[in-house]
Amino acid sequence: MLLQCATTMIVSILDVFTSMSERIRKINSVIQQEIGYIIAQNIDFKPGVFVTVSKVDTTDDLRYTRIFIRVFPHADIDYGLKTMEHEKNTLQKILHKKLHLKILPKISFVHDTTGDEVDEIEKLLAQ
Repeated sequence: MLLQCATTMIVSILDVFTSMSERIRKINSVIQQEIGYIIAQNIDFKPGVFVTVSKVDTTDDLRYTRIFIRVFPHADIDYGLKTMEHEKNTLQKILHKKLHLKILPKISFVHDTTGDEVDEIEKLLAQ
C-alpha cells in the first residue's frame, strides 16, 4: 500500500514536470516568433547586417529569457549585440504587450555560436 502511494506521488510529480516543460517549450516558441517579428519591424541595422533569432531559452519560473541571436556577416557580431542591448528595453516593452502572461520574463541577448562550432567540426572532418 505504501509503495503504491509513493509510486502514485512520483507519477504525479513527473506529470507536473512534463506539463511544465511542455509549457516552457511553447512559450519559447512564441517568444522566438514574436521577437523575430519585432526585431524585423522595429530595429534598423546598418546596410548589409542581418540578425536572426536562432533559439530562446526561458527559465522554469518564467523570470528570465535568453534569446540567442546570429549576426550576418560574422564580422559585425559586436555591432549586432550592442544594437540589441541598446534596444532591449524597447523590445521588452513591445514583447510584453504581445504576451499574455502573468509573469513577464526579463530578456537578454546571447550570441549563438553553434554555427561556428559546426563549421569547425566540418573543417576537422574534411582533413
